[in-house]
Amino acid sequence: MQERSSGAELAASLRRELERYSPGEKLPSSRALVEQHRVSPVTVSRALAQLAAEGLVVTRPGAGAFRAAPRAEAPRPVDTSWQEIALSAEPAGDQVPRSVDATGVLATLAPAAPGVIEFDGGYLHTDLQPERALAAALARAGRRPGAWSRPPVGGVPELRAWFAREIAGAGGPLGANDVLITGGGQSALTAALRALAAPGAPVLVESPTYPGVLAVARASGLRPVPVPIDADGVRTDLLAEAFRASGARLFVCQPLFQNPTGAVLAAERRREVLRVVRAAGAFVIEDDFARLLGHADGPALPPTLMAEDRDGSVVHVRSLTKASSPNLRVGALAARGPVLDRLRAIQVVDSFFVSRPLQEAALELVGSPAWPRHLRLIAGELAARRDALTAALHRQLPAFTAHRPPGHDPVPGGPYVPPGGFHLWLRLPEGVDEAALTGAALRAGVAVAAGRPYFAAEPPGGCLRLSFAGASGIGEIAEGVRRLRTACTELGVAVD
Repeated sequence: MQERSSGAELAASLRRELERYSPGEKLPSSRALVEQHRVSPVTVSRALAQLAAEGLVVTRPGAGAFRAAPRAEAPRPVDTSWQEIALSAEPAGDQVPRSVDATGVLATLAPAAPGVIEFDGGYLHTDLQPERALAAALARAGRRPGAWSRPPVGGVPELRAWFAREIAGAGGPLGANDVLITGGGQSALTAALRALAAPGAPVLVESPTYPGVLAVARASGLRPVPVPIDADGVRTDLLAEAFRASGARLFVCQPLFQNPTGAVLAAERRREVLRVVRAAGAFVIEDDFARLLGHADGPALPPTLMAEDRDGSVVHVRSLTKASSPNLRVGALAARGPVLDRLRAIQVVDSFFVSRPLQEAALELVGSPAWPRHLRLIAGELAARRDALTAALHRQLPAFTAHRPPGHDPVPGGPYVPPGGFHLWLRLPEGVDEAALTGAALRAGVAVAAGRPYFAAEPPGGCLRLSFAGASGIGEIAEGVRRLRTACTELGVAVD
């Protein structure tokens, strides 16, 4: 981090000094710049690369860096006002608007401003990412014979086999040929939704649900139809009713540590979901995004829906990204029957294939002794951070503490403590404006996710999703909750 900062400072200094040089005149050598500014050769290289990217200098291998010729007169602004009409005009046959609201997705991707505590992210803090193991895996992968050759369109066979065992268990009803490697979970969801539902068709989604599902569905021209969930997962009685009322042939479900509620689909409902989906002649997309995020003190994880599916109704989505790094965009789609051919066709048309070096690096990572050690580390860290957030909410914002429905509290009246995942879902007191609260929180120095983007239709009330994975540690979590209380005070919101 210091090296990058020094590179930016040197670039700024050189940018000011460029006025002393004529176009085409050579700048001091890298060695001279190292001595003059007392920085490392890497810092000089970064600074010159930055200036070259800005078009201010030209670098010539073996000759050095030279001031670039002055830019031509800036082009006149382009009048793009006509695009408002082109993008808004909907043919009479269109059933779904083509505009896409990516607000909920962008909220988890945008980096927090300096000094802002990140409770709205969707990834592990850098301190929890296995950066050394990833670097070692990438280095080993690059040296593998054939690592840079074109991979099979479905993915490297050994990685497909690994995912098959992870999804359905050793000896389970899934083989390597039933798995396609994708560029992360979001890519897999996009391919599955496009493959399984025609534009204009309804698709059933949990309510609330991951905003990325809603964004993908709408971008694909589908109509998300919400099905309420409770502490035991999707309401299967309402799921059957939704299939009958909508005529949908697709349901997207997160059975494990659901985003945003953290709910785990109960055993009897798992069987009922498969029965209802089969009776409707439909598919269920099982988004198993958090299976590697179980907490150290949590119970044994249930098998996947795919492992219990005997009719080919389940299309399974899995990714390595959440448990490793946002940059390890490697995931898998698993399915059986003719639907796999359609999924493969969609993926080939969209992206051809996933980079082989990245697939090889993923295979190196999950096959190394560092991988199980890393999973044990994050299992303990996530449990500790979850408890820290829960305790801080109980002390500072008891009115906001998430509760299970009656009969589900570990302690009567106590907070719901999810056994996995990286977030808490809070229902706000009656009358609290969640948009105003998220704005006030940001002014107080903490970023939180508003609940509205998690609903396909009107929400039943104000909500917040707080992630405890993106904070640097327990101390920062406590400070983040204190800042959230400050935001409540600014708005006159009762917190006790």
